[in-house]
Amino acid sequence: MTATPLTALIAKGEANAPVIVLLHGRGSDERDLFPLGRELHPSATIVSVRAPFPAAPWGYGPGWAWYRFIGGTSPETESFVAGQAALTSFLDELPSRLGRPVAAADLILGGFSQGGTSALAFALSHPGRVGAVLVFSGFLAGHPSVVITPERLASTPIWWGHGTADGAVPFAHAEAGWQELRAAGAALTTASYPGMGHSISASELSEASVWVGRLNVGRATG
Repeated sequence: MTATPLTALIAKGEANAPVIVLLHGRGSDERDLFPLGRELHPSATIVSVRAPFPAAPWGYGPGWAWYRFIGGTSPETESFVAGQAALTSFLDELPSRLGRPVAAADLILGGFSQGGTSALAFALSHPGRVGAVLVFSGFLAGHPSVVITPERLASTPIWWGHGTADGAVPFAHAEAGWQELRAAGAALTTASYPGMGHSISASELSEASVWVGRLNVGRATG
């Protein structure tokens, strides 16, 4: 399966601030999370990426998708591997797109739904490639490439928020993922939002922003 090369919207920030790369959910596109980037950090460089697969053939709407979903916490193997490979290539080429080096420690990778699942999977499969991970309403993918070991988790802080009334990615999936990550010693911060469905609320975005501000990511981050 061949993935379309990834495109993105980019808002350049200060050179000594983090680079935040955001991955949208299925059926959406790069415009979806782009406005949220500046809410997460006022001076970061924001990169909002379009997923590699047309969503319509899989019944996900008019936008794009990171992989085909089978059910539970299982992505379809071929599309998941191809989506991760496309993301890897994009991040490899990011310094040339921005016209400056991007240290792994200064890179925050995050996403919503499929995007959050993909961001977490990438971080677990590529230890040390990103400085931190943001997961909004995603899940821990049940895929052989997503291996959880203390060595892979030790230096990568993770923030994961989820609504208790999420009808698309059940809250139970989040709780299971949290338990597995904590058992492996992850530097995990979780936040549950009573009554929230499959969305990102203002309070969730605010709490994620505070967490980003406390990270030692980007020399300007306070």
